[in-house]
Amino acid sequence: MSETILPELPQELWRAGKLELAHGVQQFLRVIRVATAGLGRYLAEIESRGAKDLYGYGSTAKWFADVAGVSFGEARPVVNRAIALNPSRALDGTELPPSAPATAAVAAEGAVGDERIQQILDFLASLPLDTSAEDREHAEKTLADLARHAGPRQLAEAEENLLGWLDPDGAEPKEPESKQPRRELTLERRKDGFWKLNGLLDDEAGARTAAALEAHAAPRPVDEFGQADLRTRPERLGDAWVDLVDLAIACPDQPGTSGYRTLVHVTIGLDELKSGLGTACVDFVGTMTAREARMAACDCLMLPVVLNAAGEPLDVGRLRRFVTPGQRRALNIRDGGCAFPGCHRRPKNCHAHHIEHWADGGPTDLRNLTLLCGFHHRLIHHGDWQVRMAADGLPEFIPPQYLDPLRRTRRNTLHRAVA
Repeated sequence: MSETILPELPQELWRAGKLELAHGVQQFLRVIRVATAGLGRYLAEIESRGAKDLYGYGSTAKWFADVAGVSFGEARPVVNRAIALNPSRALDGTELPPSAPATAAVAAEGAVGDERIQQILDFLASLPLDTSAEDREHAEKTLADLARHAGPRQLAEAEENLLGWLDPDGAEPKEPESKQPRRELTLERRKDGFWKLNGLLDDEAGARTAAALEAHAAPRPVDEFGQADLRTRPERLGDAWVDLVDLAIACPDQPGTSGYRTLVHVTIGLDELKSGLGTACVDFVGTMTAREARMAACDCLMLPVVLNAAGEPLDVGRLRRFVTPGQRRALNIRDGGCAFPGCHRRPKNCHAHHIEHWADGGPTDLRNLTLLCGFHHRLIHHGDWQVRMAADGLPEFIPPQYLDPLRRTRRNTLHRAVA
């Protein structure tokens, strides 16, 4: 075995010129690669003789891991490359040639490193079993010669071209086995009252979810007052999620809700609910303000729970039905969507709003109902806008004084022709 001579290091490396530094890196790189090839010859010989007989180990990789102070996962590919690049012996002592002799030759010169060697070996392992020895030898020599000067991308392109030549028909297509969809979802309430939603969806469910969210997350058009949608994309996606939940709950076949958007257990007195002061408990999980409870009660099933001064339930009322499916269909036809001026949202995205709230004695009939999307429903309950029913039986809206000092009534004319 020839002795490997290490390049000399200048005593003061900082004085070396740029060309000298570059040559030094190339020399040390070649020395490292030549030394690795020499190490491989030793490992291949140990493998041929049997590491267990020589050192009492079950495999050469385990022995090398202990000697080198590395993990078995690090030692195994080094030993496997050594076996592929070096000759071995059969049981009768006959020498067997390496499986990649051309690659072994360029490796011994220090012209290629471990990553390119492994890339070539992986390609050879991927060739069809019926590939002839001549074709395999030609492909390996082509790649080994190319690896002297090419990078990983050029080598991968050459492998793709060679595979197309050696196996033009490709692998025989197999009927893919159907996999059980993987879908996970966690929902937990934080201490600050917000809910944290985490999930993991398979590709198909993720694509369907993304498409549904995108359809409902489009920015709202600029309204007649020139107000653009200032929500961020995450905020729009969050609102889209709520819209999808509302649509699912409003489905007549939805278990537990029978097509009504919310089941609210009101754990405050009815007087507090009427005044909008105080808090309410929704399904005994968390709290909401009484004003929010009033908004939710517009289009839901309400289960009033009357409490005494000590907070003990005195009476649990029976479920009271509000907007009927027939009334909902009539509202959809009459309003055609959100009745707020300039809103484009369709009926499926709207709530049925009581103009005079039921807690204040408002009846549940078409003369006291109108459709509002979630955004404008909240605006009516929490803002300065007002809605009333005109003499012709259609809803009209009164803007706040800061928008129109005269507070002239307005209507949405986007869903139907002006009468």
